[in-house]
Amino acid sequence: MTIQQQDKPQASADVQKQAVFQTRPELLYLNREAIASLGGGSSKLYAEALEEALSLHARGDYVQPLKPYLRSAGKDGHIADRIIAMPAHVGGELPLSGIKWIGSKHDNPQARGLERASGVIVLNDAESNYPVAVMEAGLISSMRTAAVTVVAARYLARSSFATIACVGCGLIAKAQLTSLLEHYTHVSDVHLFDQSQAAAERLAETLHTAFPNVRVTIAASAEKAVREGEVVVTCTVADSPYIPFEWLRKGAFVSNISIMDVHKEAYIMADKVIVDDWEQSNREKKVLNQLVLEGRFSREQLHAELGEIVIGSKPGRENKDEIIILNPMGMAIEDIACARRIYIEALKEGVGVRLPLY
Repeated sequence: MTIQQQDKPQASADVQKQAVFQTRPELLYLNREAIASLGGGSSKLYAEALEEALSLHARGDYVQPLKPYLRSAGKDGHIADRIIAMPAHVGGELPLSGIKWIGSKHDNPQARGLERASGVIVLNDAESNYPVAVMEAGLISSMRTAAVTVVAARYLARSSFATIACVGCGLIAKAQLTSLLEHYTHVSDVHLFDQSQAAAERLAETLHTAFPNVRVTIAASAEKAVREGEVVVTCTVADSPYIPFEWLRKGAFVSNISIMDVHKEAYIMADKVIVDDWEQSNREKKVLNQLVLEGRFSREQLHAELGEIVIGSKPGRENKDEIIILNPMGMAIEDIACARRIYIEALKEGVGVRLPLY
């Protein structure tokens, strides 16, 4: 049974009509608290929405232009300092269009006491193209990113994996680990590393409180953490690779969320390399794109896009010893599919603030 099939809420005809028909153009505004109250603070909603989005991607029922990066500091800026526009249209039972507008500054936590990333998601009625909702994007973005790993682990990790390694211990790491531990209750050990000992200790305490039966170890180095992980998750703002192939244990699944962490040779030596979307991943001079530009990797060497594995047109893990790397650049259809699910729930429950357009 797929995640999508488990207790998936169905939108009523009345809710669908309300979603696409407006006598007076208005926006439904949802802040982070409202989103969480509608199930947006739990991994279940996002895992279901992600499996749906990946299936739509594999079947071509979407539109997703390449996302532009706005870097106000130009080439001199940090790789994580940017604002990204992520537009998409998703099909399915209730087609909607939308955009995630998300900014990031790597030093926000230290310099300003703010979360690194912030943003909004705007949803548009697919018939009129009128905007119908605007919602806080930080919670959705972190949770849907975590859901990518949750869904991918179902197909790409060893079925009995018991250990998770996570490098980087910020908000993204918290969402990743919380979501994984909610879904994979057989996990016994988590190994953490962060250059900030305080960040690692905060995350360790959070996990210990929420999952008292899981042993949480703060590793002395990234290498010590990674070598322990049957599932390895990267959640850093690294601008250059630091994980060589030699650190990866036999049978490891690497969810390379922060993209720049894994050495080029690991991509070449891994048994399978998977992306969410080839065109989105092969750009911006990320590690995979660098390999393509050097003539050392190509679309033909890619095992699959993740949606192809979800719908069964390509195999996932085929034996217990395979080393598999997932390189998910992040897709706008994932954000819009998750926001759509939350929007439908908000209409059902009468949650949110209505703002007239004019």
